[in-house]
Amino acid sequence: MLNAGWFIGTVCLLLCLGAVESVRGAVRLPAILGSGMVLQQDSDLCIWGWARPGEQVTVRLAGQDGKATAGPDGQWTVTLLPLTAGGPYQLAVQGAGEALVLDDVLVGEVWLCSGQSNMWWPVKLCAAGEQETREANWPRIRLFTAPVKPCLKPQQDVKGQWTACTPDSVKDFSAVAYYFGRYLHRELGVPIGLIHSSVGGTRIEAWTSREALEADPMNQPMLQQWDTRVAKYPQQAQEKYQRKLLKWEQKVQQAQTQFQPAPQKPDPPTPPEEDANGPTVLYNGMIAPLTPLAIRGVIWYQGESNASNAWAYRTLLPMMIHDWRQRWGRGDFPFLQVQLANFGPRQDDQPPMWAELREAQLRSLEVVNTAMAVAIDIGDANDIHPPNKQDVGKRLALAALATVYGKDAAFSGPIYRSMRVDGDSIVLSLDHVEGGLTSRDGQPLTGFAIAGEDRSFVDAQARIEGHTVVVSSPRAPRPVAVRYGWANNPPCNLYNAAGLPASPFRTDDWPLLTQPAQ
Repeated sequence: MLNAGWFIGTVCLLLCLGAVESVRGAVRLPAILGSGMVLQQDSDLCIWGWARPGEQVTVRLAGQDGKATAGPDGQWTVTLLPLTAGGPYQLAVQGAGEALVLDDVLVGEVWLCSGQSNMWWPVKLCAAGEQETREANWPRIRLFTAPVKPCLKPQQDVKGQWTACTPDSVKDFSAVAYYFGRYLHRELGVPIGLIHSSVGGTRIEAWTSREALEADPMNQPMLQQWDTRVAKYPQQAQEKYQRKLLKWEQKVQQAQTQFQPAPQKPDPPTPPEEDANGPTVLYNGMIAPLTPLAIRGVIWYQGESNASNAWAYRTLLPMMIHDWRQRWGRGDFPFLQVQLANFGPRQDDQPPMWAELREAQLRSLEVVNTAMAVAIDIGDANDIHPPNKQDVGKRLALAALATVYGKDAAFSGPIYRSMRVDGDSIVLSLDHVEGGLTSRDGQPLTGFAIAGEDRSFVDAQARIEGHTVVVSSPRAPRPVAVRYGWANNPPCNLYNAAGLPASPFRTDDWPLLTQPAQ
């Protein structure tokens, strides 16, 4: 029989050891704050985490000390003064126990890189992927990838870790993000931090907060349908699955009697929280945990999954931009997007929904502090994931250099501004001509169509006159409207002298395929 005194003493010792361990492990940081990270230069620096309620926390970085007290929920926040680019530094967080120390912390430019599969597409699967991977030794470019995590409610943390850019770390990293960051690093000469948070095949609604979606009546049917699915999932899903199992068991018995292979067992139902296309779920799990972090801006490559409701995207994209800016609370930070590349067969009978989505992306440039990389010339008719991600990253970087960093760089192809009718022709004026307009291949301009009051578009001839384009067709002697590149995979060769392609556009405001009936 155990000695009672020994037993009590042992229990007390274990409790004391547990208490000590609790003190030592009380202070915790989110994963986005880790060794090897990059902090945003020239910006107030938010350092946050969790500790025991009431615990005093001190943060030390580059000669600065900041103090905070953990609230009743254990959360604490320290704001440090801005730093210029440099490092490496140590960041120490001291609570009641041992300090947490982050090593190799750099200060530079931090960008969030988000969207769907064309943002996710890794370096190893892109053009010259093997060579690009082998040569990717950039110790002052740091990479962080957020794992896929749809959630029904906003989260406070997201897993992941910072790594220096090496062949091993970059091979599975977003190619668009890497080429964007590499170009900036070469041009700016400062550390670059790239936070990759994307999921293939996802809609923009999944990346937008509940509050933002609720603010527009357009989204109410979608939200109500989602709420019903979440509420009824346990019972309805199980009942449906049981019916499938019953049919499967009957087919198995039938196969056995006929000496045939058994059919595959049906997969169990997917809970709503695992559906990456549910409204708000990716914002909740993969964006909300990042919002305290100071960033320079966002690059965004998404839209393919919203092409079927391109008209709504006119509202949804600006909505998400404003939403993210409000969540970060750091003003109208830069938002740079990629317009959809050309894709699919070149057939006149293909519904041009991608053209309508591109127009929605183009219209979002009306939002302050935004820019767009046109990719209408670097797509692949047979691959929704075009391998040329180098030019996509470069064009995004050019937009950043010109609009964010004040560099004298051409960053946009020609953008339609206005039109006027001149007899049997329409004269188009464009912005961003950058030294003049040109045909990329030296051939007559292609991709233009013209229509009269009957709204029937026909192929048109187009020629460059100074900084304008003159469009006409004998089949439309009294023209009223022009469209350029208005197809999923249009033939386009209008560029500016800087070698950047013109964005597809239309001069009319006639109803579109994805536009709701009035």
